[in-house]
Amino acid sequence: MKVLGIIPARYGSSRFPGKPLIDIKGKTMIQRVYEGASKCPDLNRVIVATDDDRIFDHVQAFGGEAMMTLSTHQSGTERCGEIAARFPELDIVVNIQGDEPLVDPRQLSLLIKAFNHQEVNIATLVSQHIDMATLNNPNRIKVVVNHKNDALLFSRAAIPFVQHPSSVVPLRHIGLYGFRNEILQKLVALPVTELEQSESLEQLRWLYFGYQIRTICTEIETPNIDVPEDLEQVLKLL
Repeated sequence: MKVLGIIPARYGSSRFPGKPLIDIKGKTMIQRVYEGASKCPDLNRVIVATDDDRIFDHVQAFGGEAMMTLSTHQSGTERCGEIAARFPELDIVVNIQGDEPLVDPRQLSLLIKAFNHQEVNIATLVSQHIDMATLNNPNRIKVVVNHKNDALLFSRAAIPFVQHPSSVVPLRHIGLYGFRNEILQKLVALPVTELEQSESLEQLRWLYFGYQIRTICTEIETPNIDVPEDLEQVLKLL
């Protein structure tokens, strides 16, 4: 099983423009993500996928591998799909979040090992560590799973709604995905759905068209940087 790690990176973030190139104690965020991902022994190759010359040049300058993509992609998944299509010999594709400078290689390995099961075509990580503030935060995605730990629904809302006292543990989605390469190519060709648009969650498109998403529970968590205020937490951890 050969595995390709792709780090989608774009410069024009509405909430934090230029985010991949911000300095975090002497290294840019994209360099920290790249170096952290490269420590994963289960990845055969790591590539930064970008449509920005500044990011491309910077990755090459620190010795990383980068490839240019179309500027019309609407998501990191589409950017991954374009790059992965160039490597049909690689079986598994991992979409590595470009805004997690403290990415943990053990997380990546945990996700990749899910594909030892032939029935798994898409996999993602979840956590049982969730407080009420997170549960009610629309920027933190929640997920409900079935008996096989395949996702039933993702939502920005607090799900499941608990009408009676229950031992059900809410799950928080961690936005790290793995795909079989041939399945990823099918996913990026699917049309946008109203369900996806209603929550602005692209994984709802995959569920809508009948694709199963296996969830793996992890105890390992790393902070992501969505807005400038998130940088302070990362600096403390460093």
